[in-house]
Amino acid sequence: MKGITFGQLLQEEKPLPLVAVHDALSAQLVERAGFKAYSIGVFGLIGCRYLLSDVGIASFGEIAEGIRDTMRGSSLPVLVDGDDGYGDVKNVTRTVEVYEEMGVAGIVFEDQTNPKRCGHMAGKSVVSIEQAKQKLEAALAARKDPDLFIIARTDARAIHGLDDALRRGEEFLKLGVDGLFVEAPQSVEELEIIGRSFDAPLIVNMAAGGRTPILPREELARMGFSIVLYAGTMLFRAARAMQETVASLKKGEIEPDDYYLTFQEMTDIFGLPKWAAIDDKYPK
Repeated sequence: MKGITFGQLLQEEKPLPLVAVHDALSAQLVERAGFKAYSIGVFGLIGCRYLLSDVGIASFGEIAEGIRDTMRGSSLPVLVDGDDGYGDVKNVTRTVEVYEEMGVAGIVFEDQTNPKRCGHMAGKSVVSIEQAKQKLEAALAARKDPDLFIIARTDARAIHGLDDALRRGEEFLKLGVDGLFVEAPQSVEELEIIGRSFDAPLIVNMAAGGRTPILPREELARMGFSIVLYAGTMLFRAARAMQETVASLKKGEIEPDDYYLTFQEMTDIFGLPKWAAIDDKYPK
């Protein structure tokens, strides 16, 4: 059965907060926290799954497999990172087909060259606006469900400046994409310019340690942003906790019990009550 769409969610809550998750456990925790949707970013996914950096070296198959496994952790609508579509218009078409079959609610496609880089890294480059538009046209044509939310992302700010990014955004919206993502603005002023330049759902990336100033959601809503993506926040904090834990264990230190989730809490998150109920229903 088809679930709620991003179009419907944006009628209910603006700005819509999306936490970027990196595995099934983090997806389940986001759902338990009461969020209405979530995101899967390639940076955290391939970093945790394969210990790879987000510089275009993971294949579409590896990434899609990771997204499929991650989606097992939550029934919420998910926005996934489609990178540059992993090739030409044929690859973009297949990306849409595969993710739509998997049940994703939205996909972000960017205009970087291949191999691409994380949006807040140095050394990026972008394809021509004509090539970017062709890929987006292919993505829109490939979707079977018109409610599949397709977001056009431009990384042109870092290469050609904000004016070119705004020009690309205008051209992308004319194609009929559902939302626009101008990646990595570098000041509050740039955020304000982006927000007032478009009459469309806008996504903004509050990337931990990134180039964009971190602002409260209420301020971003006032500027005109509809979706606030928290990329890296959950992963970076979790990694810090794990790093501190192994450092303590190396020293022979043991934290008090109230520092952790309990064994019962963890087994509940991992779904033990469901399996115990099945055992009880069919006693040996």
